Formats: sequence, structure tokens, C-alpha cells
Amino acid sequence: MSRTDAIARAAGYVDSGAFRTELSRRVALRTESQDPASLPELHRYLTDEIGPSLDRIGAQWRVVENPLPGGGPFLVGHRDEDPARPTVLVYGHGDVVLGQPERWRDGLSPWTVTVEGERWYGRGTADNKGQHTLNLAALEQVLAARGGRLGFNLKVLVETGEEAGSAGLREMAAAHADELAADVLIASDGPRLAADRPTVFLGSRGAVGFTLGLDLREGTYHSGNWGGLLRNPGTVLANAIASLVDERGVIRVPELRAPAMPEPVRRALADISPGGGPDDPAIDDGWGEPGLSPAERLLGANALEVLAFTTGTPDAPVNAIPATARAHCQLRFVVGTPAQDLPRIVREHLDAHGFGMVEVDVDFAMAATRVDPDHPWVRWSVASIATTTGAPPAVLPNLGGSLPNDVFTDVIGVPTVWVPHSYPACAQHGPDEHLLAPIAREGAQIMAGLFWDLGEAGPDGPPA
Repeated sequence: MSRTDAIARAAGYVDSGAFRTELSRRVALRTESQDPASLPELHRYLTDEIGPSLDRIGAQWRVVENPLPGGGPFLVGHRDEDPARPTVLVYGHGDVVLGQPERWRDGLSPWTVTVEGERWYGRGTADNKGQHTLNLAALEQVLAARGGRLGFNLKVLVETGEEAGSAGLREMAAAHADELAADVLIASDGPRLAADRPTVFLGSRGAVGFTLGLDLREGTYHSGNWGGLLRNPGTVLANAIASLVDERGVIRVPELRAPAMPEPVRRALADISPGGGPDDPAIDDGWGEPGLSPAERLLGANALEVLAFTTGTPDAPVNAIPATARAHCQLRFVVGTPAQDLPRIVREHLDAHGFGMVEVDVDFAMAATRVDPDHPWVRWSVASIATTTGAPPAVLPNLGGSLPNDVFTDVIGVPTVWVPHSYPACAQHGPDEHLLAPIAREGAQIMAGLFWDLGEAGPDGPPA
């Protein structure tokens, strides 16, 4: 058989209903990693769903328990054909965010795949069960098309805690780094740039969540009797935030702004236009880092966001000066930002601006990563996708969101190529999450083309 045959088999997997059947079964498993009671379901997903998929392609696999207490398990698999051939690492996550069935539209359930036109609704259809199901199926179709050999070595890692911060993934990867070593990671998560444009991204912006808090007194006091005499924590905290980021969304702390953009990144982003889809919000002109295009602001710069701000009782305000205020903030940042020093940087900045009473607590942190857009594996992947689809994909040096990509680039030491099969308006993490059938079909074809081409690559992979 040929490359064309492999791609046709992958499309047939979607067209025949086999993909919907497999995805429906997987969506029905309530693998909510944010709920500690879901641990048995997380195990079941690996042993009853992913394991049999690997059995079908002749891969050996086992479940590895999380090194951290309460963390979800991992599945590690491999199919070894020839040590002289390239090795690809394929990753996915079987867990989902909380289903929240009460928030879904009438007629929809997070645990049932419901088809309405091109939209396939269900929790995990887009993030990430649908995506890694397509990739594993593409491997199976290529194996059949090549007469029982892939032409490369395969390693598979599926985690069940990504939606809970990938707890234990770094520790597990460090302990099994030799077993997971590969020439390249090819995986799927996150959205495309747009529904109609295949996309490759090479890393992700990092994220640090932090809380600013102010506790001024034990109780509240009547605003008529004490207004003008007592410091208002809401007012103080609002001004503290304004000292960090201005009214146009520009970060005011030099150390938290993005470093100079590398020329290969700037070149890659010249062809990128975020938004514009029918369900996308209008981009605000003049918001964020000045002098940059929308793509550069989203993918090449940093953003400091206020996610929630509370003081007093917002749902039932009373005539009283509140005692406390809280703001949950987040810094999205690119490679080169000293985000690990954020507690010190913010603390020193607030102190210097007279806000020493505001407390700073870091809630979580995820590192930023970025593979060079000129890397040989990137050029090879882009060429393969262009051959399959007839047009070059969008190449994003990094995703605007965050993934545990640093585990692969820094711990395992492998370049990363992400090929998403979702789109920005998929309602990921919210009610009515869905996958678009045309993207699923094209995604299966793209992955079949990539895996076929990998089998045709030289012993050292693509030329430098």
C-alpha cells in the first residue's frame, strides 16, 4: 500500500462510525481528575481503553503509579522495531475537567457523545480523548497499510492528571527518562489557530497564578460613620493591581514583560492572525503590549490578567467598608521571563509603591517552552502536513495557553511538535464542549501522513 492508502484508511476510520463508537465509550468514563474519587476511573481508562489500543498495534504497555500521593496513574508503552530507525514519543491525557452537567444545554450530557451537525458534544471530545484517540487510530491504520511494520520505533505516554496540573508527571518522567527517550514528540492537545487552518505549535507560554490579599480588620464598619477615616481594602487592592498593569493591559513591571522577540519567532508569527471565527470574540485594538501585532501580543509577549476580584459581598452589598479584599491574578509568559522569581519581583514592586500591606501568594506555576521554528523536525512536520492537506499549516512557536511541555523538552530532552485537532471555540473546560467532525477527519489524515512519512525517514530522522 501507499501513503495515499494510509490516509484513506484513516479517513475511513472516522467516516465508518468507528471513531464515534470508540470516542463514545471513552467519553462515558467519568475521568474527572479534579475529583479525588475518580481515581478508579482513571485506572480503568488506561487499562480498558488505551491498553487495548496499544495491543492492536503490537505495543507492550504497563501502568505506572503516580509518585505523588493521590495523583493519577500513567500508561507507558513501546513498540520497538529497529534501533537504527527514528523513535517517536506520542502523548495524551485521559483525564477531563469536572463535567458540570447542570451547566450543559438541554439535551446534552458531558458523558454522552451527542451529534448535532458537525459538532460532537461531550466532555473530553476536544480535550483530550478525541485528540489522542485519533492519533492512536492513525498509528493502527499506518501499521496495516505498511504490512505490519511502522518503519520507526514508538513510545507512548498517557497521563491522567493534566487537568489537575500534571502532578507527578515531572517526577515520573525523570525516573523513566531513558525509557521515554525519543527523537521527537508528536502529540495533539489544545486548539488550532482557527477551525479551517491546520496548525503546528512548538511549546507553550508558561503560567503563574498568584493571589493578592488584604486583611485590614476583623469586621466591617458603616460607611456613613467611618467613610473617609478607614482604609478601604478594595480601593487599596485596585490601586495595587493598577501599579502592576495599566488601563490598557500593559505590564508596568519591567521584569515581568517579555524579552526581545527572536527573529525566527517574529517571522513565524508574521503569517498568523488570531480570532476571526464565527464564535470568537472581537479582538480589542490597543490592548496589551504596544507596537505588536495581535499574533505577537498573544504568542510572543506576556500578559497579566485579573481572573477574579472580591471585596465585601458583591451579591448583596451593604453600606459598610469591607474588611478584606482578594484578587486572583495570572501571568502568562514566554521563554526568557524570570517567572520563577515572581514572588520576589511582585513583592519588591508593591513595597516600592507603598503597598506593603498587600500579601502575595503563588498558587501554581507552569514553565514556558519554545522549540525553534527552524528546527529540522519542525520543517519536516510542516512539509508532511502540507503534502497531506495541500497547504502549509500555521506554525506557532508556542501556544498561548499552557501545557506541561517542559517535561518533554527539559526532563526527557526531546523536541516537541504539537498538531491539535480542536479549535478555539470548542468550549474546552466549559459546558457544551465539542469536537468538529471535519477537523477530526482531517486530523486523522494528517497524523496518518506524519506517521507514514516517519516510516520513510532516514535512520537519523529528517536532515539537518
